[in-house]
Amino acid sequence: MVEKRYYDIREFLFTSESVSEGHPDKVSDQISDAIVDAYLAQDPYARVAVETLVTTNRVVLAGEVRGADSVTKSLPEIAREVVKRIGYEQDGFHWNNLQIENYVHAQSADIAQGVDAASNTEEGAGDQGLMFGYACDETDALMPSPIFYAHKILENIRDAIKSGQLPKLGPDAKSQVTVIYRGNEPVGTKSVVVSIQHPEGMSQEDVRELIRPYVVNSLPKGWMCEEEEFYVNPTGKFVIGGPDGDAGLTGRKIIVDTYGGAAPHGGGAFSGKDPTKVDRSAAYVARYMAKNVVAAKIARACTVQLAYAIGVAKPLSLYINTHGTSTMCEDELANKLGQLIDLTPWGLRSHLELHKPIYSPTAAYGHFGRTPTDDGHFSWEKTDLVDKLS
Repeated sequence: MVEKRYYDIREFLFTSESVSEGHPDKVSDQISDAIVDAYLAQDPYARVAVETLVTTNRVVLAGEVRGADSVTKSLPEIAREVVKRIGYEQDGFHWNNLQIENYVHAQSADIAQGVDAASNTEEGAGDQGLMFGYACDETDALMPSPIFYAHKILENIRDAIKSGQLPKLGPDAKSQVTVIYRGNEPVGTKSVVVSIQHPEGMSQEDVRELIRPYVVNSLPKGWMCEEEEFYVNPTGKFVIGGPDGDAGLTGRKIIVDTYGGAAPHGGGAFSGKDPTKVDRSAAYVARYMAKNVVAAKIARACTVQLAYAIGVAKPLSLYINTHGTSTMCEDELANKLGQLIDLTPWGLRSHLELHKPIYSPTAAYGHFGRTPTDDGHFSWEKTDLVDKLS
């Protein structure tokens, strides 16, 4: 089969969606990652794999941990605080009235013996699997345009609600952006969809006019779609929302979390997992490698794949695809990246300092395309390999 090249003279459409921090699945992700951070704050080498279910006035926690007992006992309070921060004070889902069930227990000894080792460099991967990273030059964040702007719309609406610029719309929201490409260059939007929870008595047109400026200002100048392609609450009403309207589970928004479908996904979710789980940490380092390749202008787009076996330290494979845009041989590029980064589970976690309690902010509005901070959040978004690659 002939590989599809990155450059293309066609005009085509590509769509990605995002969901807000109040979406039921994202509520679950945020609770799970708040739990990860709580354990890592007590012990940087704690082991955590926690899933969360949310539904009408109920939160269920389950999973395996090896960490401080004091944290295990406090998990219901951690979950309640997350729901309070998101802003749920509705009859069907209220932070103060939640029934919280905690079924978190000790990690399996069978898993632990495969991951633990006499030395850190021999430590095996916490699971088998394949992980992908991606970057492209469509946006300053080196992310695909559709997912980048879908996130931005919801973030700007959220900020306006919390600052009081917008009336008290509900926490649950979704966006969808369809981008027009010409010759692989994004040039505008064909359609934009926003669904957002609202109080009883507020009309569809009222919601549309309230959020319109925040949608327009989230997009590059001149990118807003035609009026008939701007859809707001297409069903006409969105009063009952959040976990009262639809149950949520950790790990169901993996495409929202990554590249909006513009790149492959290995299948593993991120939230609720400590960094020994390579489906999280190796996906982060794969993005880090791909982003540095594009930032160094070696390629306009780059896909990286890594693969691991549970209990085995070395990666089984490292694959680089620059989609016909590279100024460098892909095999040579893979060798260079393998020299710059120790890709054992311990090595990649050390390189990106992933043992810190830095995960809560990742659980809404995407794990990639974010701004790295001095205290370690989004360290995989740094471009500190550019000079070495150049």
